[in-house]
Amino acid sequence: MRFLTIVRHCEAEPGTDDFARTLTDRGRRQAEEIRTRVLDSGQLAQYGPVTALVSSSARTRETYALGFAGTAFVHALETSELVYNGQREVTPYEVLEQLAAIDPVRESLLVIGHFPWVWQLVSDLTEEMPEPLVSDYPLGTAVVLAISEDEQVGLRHYEVAAVFIPTI
Repeated sequence: MRFLTIVRHCEAEPGTDDFARTLTDRGRRQAEEIRTRVLDSGQLAQYGPVTALVSSSARTRETYALGFAGTAFVHALETSELVYNGQREVTPYEVLEQLAAIDPVRESLLVIGHFPWVWQLVSDLTEEMPEPLVSDYPLGTAVVLAISEDEQVGLRHYEVAAVFIPTI
């Protein structure tokens, strides 16, 4: 079994330059909580190693750096402007295309991105939205979907394996 972990970036500072917004103190604590889960074999660690796709915005790269970088959870990293929605609305289908392009079909996947497409992606890939996420996808939340071992990730329904919502 492989997994697709879909993470919304942690809390970021407000600002006029959306692309350059960095994490707040609370956002950095949320990322540290993610890292604790990534290092815990009973939590996120069990769903790796992953090939990661990260939006090129500052807040998503910082979420990755503080939450995932340098851990055994991540095997390979790709950053992409194509999944940053500051200039245009990114669709879940565009994200799936980017994931399929880097999908080695032998290990799990991680994507770190933005609302609303993280929520839309989970909604499109599950038969029923996980209860805690029906109306919102809190900052720093990770949803893990069980995906096929022998075919690229695509537009189909997957089972929700876990949901991790920050306590901070």
